[in-house]
Amino acid sequence: MSTANRIDGKAKAAAIAEAITEETATLLAEHGVKPGLAVVIIGEDPASQVYVRNKKRTAESCGFHSVQHTLAADTAEADVLALIEQLNVDPSIHGILVQLPLPGHLDEQAITQAIVPSKDVDGFHFVNIGKLNAGHIADAFVPCTPAGCMLMIEDELGKDLSGKTAVIIGRSNIVGKPMFSLLLQANATVTVTHSRTRDLPDVVASADIVVAAVGRPDMVKADWLKPGAVVIDVGINRVEKTIDGETKMGLTGDVDYDDAMTVASAVTPVPGGVGPMTITMLMANTLRSARLALGLEG
Repeated sequence: MSTANRIDGKAKAAAIAEAITEETATLLAEHGVKPGLAVVIIGEDPASQVYVRNKKRTAESCGFHSVQHTLAADTAEADVLALIEQLNVDPSIHGILVQLPLPGHLDEQAITQAIVPSKDVDGFHFVNIGKLNAGHIADAFVPCTPAGCMLMIEDELGKDLSGKTAVIIGRSNIVGKPMFSLLLQANATVTVTHSRTRDLPDVVASADIVVAAVGRPDMVKADWLKPGAVVIDVGINRVEKTIDGETKMGLTGDVDYDDAMTVASAVTPVPGGVGPMTITMLMANTLRSARLALGLEG
């Protein structure tokens, strides 16, 4: 029985981060500018705390100017918007990220849209979404997870996906929809599926490329997959796992990894696949924002 290639997102992310670190040092030496990333976290969500810590550590290791604003869970929306406005006009900050999810009393759309598009390194502003959908991404920011997924797909299949079929499972604004735009721009024939799709396994079985981003542990099985498919698993699900006779909480994706490895040509693991790439692409977007601000790109 053949085994697919394990796509090592951790190693790829490390290689990209190394290049970002070198470019950052050059930017500082030649222009006296450090890319500045400001992360705003509101409340005490444990998963968010971990993500923010990882982002801060990565930013610092790349040589960035890294700022964190930690706000209480009951912070008024007006105060959050006032902080964003300060960061919008701060020339030392090139990327602003508000960690999601937000406490229930805050309007996520009002807050994400308050970030100026030129500092929206998450790619959530409607201006950046519009540019991505229209194919004008020279001065736009692509959401970090889909951007990372595309780089891993390119490693397996090249930049031109002409003649390839792709199926995305999940239609979120953060992954599914931008993934559709990126795959389409790379000339793939793309289908977006979701909870209302009929005969989902049959639809997925037609795909040369499968991107699973639905939040259901181990949903995609080997018998869903076309032999030789490239499978990108965006899911991060916390589940109980038995390891050495002990029951512990562990992470699993939306794809049954061991099962998929028997049919696919390449699969991303969870953890160690898409996750590390997401944080590194955030750094890539922040560096690009600093370069755009200096007139070096665009």
